[in-house]
Amino acid sequence: MRRDRELLKLSQEQRNELNQWAQPLSLPAGDVFRAKLILALAQGKCYSQIEVQFQTSRPTIARWKQRFEEAGIAGLDSRYKGTKPRVATAQVQANILRRTLKSPEDGSTHWTCRKMAKVAKVSKSTVQRVWALARLKPHRLERYMASDDADFENKAADIIALHLNPPQHAARLCGTWPAGGHRRYRWNRNSD
Repeated sequence: MRRDRELLKLSQEQRNELNQWAQPLSLPAGDVFRAKLILALAQGKCYSQIEVQFQTSRPTIARWKQRFEEAGIAGLDSRYKGTKPRVATAQVQANILRRTLKSPEDGSTHWTCRKMAKVAKVSKSTVQRVWALARLKPHRLERYMASDDADFENKAADIIALHLNPPQHAARLCGTWPAGGHRRYRWNRNSD
């Protein structure tokens, strides 16, 4: 008889503990999976049945079976505990916030998380977390506006002058876009 068909022997105590583990709401999904896998092996199911039932592979089944045979239920603990959460130090956070309060040096109108990450030499996720903690939304700030247009001031002055002193027989039409919130102005010159 092949090894993958051998009946895995469990004590009543082990069977009871694994049945508790196998409850989907009791433990993390990985622990539930491993408990159900061992119980299936103890019932005499072959690897191919377990592969289909649990959508797993033969090497995975063999690895957990071997660990269980060597160390019992303690062998079912995951050996990979994940990475420790990385927290930006107070100095890194202060650096990001200080830079956010100034306009970008490249002449753009606002900071993006990727642009700030490149300048602050951190990941974009770190920038996003720092901004979220500080409740900052740099893309919505209206404190600074930069324009690449060399004639920007003259154009702005012309528009402001139209608002302050409209030409004779001009009508200022104001409406909102279908999305709402944005105003559009148009000057009509009537030739009466």
